[in-house]
Amino acid sequence: FFDGYGYHGATFEQTYRCYPASFIDKAQIENGDKVIMPPSALDRLASLHIEYPMLFELRNLSAERVSHCGVLEFIAEEGLIYMPYWMMENLLLQEGDFVRVKNVSLPKGTFVKLQPHTKDFLDISNPKAILETTLRNFSCLTTGDSIMVAYNNKKYYIDIVEARPSDAISIIETDCEVDFAPPLDYKEPERPTASGPTTKTPAEGQEPPTEAEPKFNPFTGIGRRLDGKAPATSSSPSPSSSSCSSNSLNKKTNGTSAPSSSATNRQTQGKLVFGSNTSRSREPQKDAPNEAKQEEPSKNEDPKFKAFSGKKYSLKG
Repeated sequence: FFDGYGYHGATFEQTYRCYPASFIDKAQIENGDKVIMPPSALDRLASLHIEYPMLFELRNLSAERVSHCGVLEFIAEEGLIYMPYWMMENLLLQEGDFVRVKNVSLPKGTFVKLQPHTKDFLDISNPKAILETTLRNFSCLTTGDSIMVAYNNKKYYIDIVEARPSDAISIIETDCEVDFAPPLDYKEPERPTASGPTTKTPAEGQEPPTEAEPKFNPFTGIGRRLDGKAPATSSSPSPSSSSCSSNSLNKKTNGTSAPSSSATNRQTQGKLVFGSNTSRSREPQKDAPNEAKQEEPSKNEDPKFKAFSGKKYSLKG
């Protein structure tokens, strides 16, 4: 026994009641991982051949939680230990709970991966410099712990996701590579979905179909007449066909052919006729009056303009 405490063997291992740093008005230890132990612990550690810097394992036997820390001073009351409040939260300790303290030696760290709780930590102008300044107050890091970084009157909590070469490493006088994981409250921006109809992509080796360009079709409108009458359509008979049909009707009503009537008119007027109609001029002229009588109704139907057909007058009176 050493001053009433059961120190024995070649290692230091003791149980203390833990309290936060606010109980002894030592607020500065909240920015690191160092604890304040009683003077008897220093006497025992000095008699042992231990490695420096002094590193300790903190264990909560009831909750089976483990963490690691360094030591700042040996000024605590006997049987008590003071530690940062964030460390008590990691170990699930309340004021006055028992914690087991044991000295250990940890390997120097080569890699550590950190994950902020909130994305506000990334809004700091230079988070790397703030982190380097804060970690100067730390002696070791343990996988699964959540350390606290105070900056600009605000507290940021960061999880230790991974550590190499072991789950607990020493970061004193070592070059350690640091990597960051996305914050716990980080959400990826949603991709905008196309509201329009989806277009099918052509298969490989096939050219995309070309859109048919509209062709120019001239004169596709509706025709209108200046006199207001309905325009003639393709279904209406053409003037030539109507004239032909009227001529055929006239032929049936008159009972004679059109060439014969025109030939007699020409002969009665004393005109010469060439061609095959000359033979018809040698026929007796008895039929001429009859033909003339038969053609009179047709002349009455279509009166023709005749010049100089009025009475004659003399200037002499």
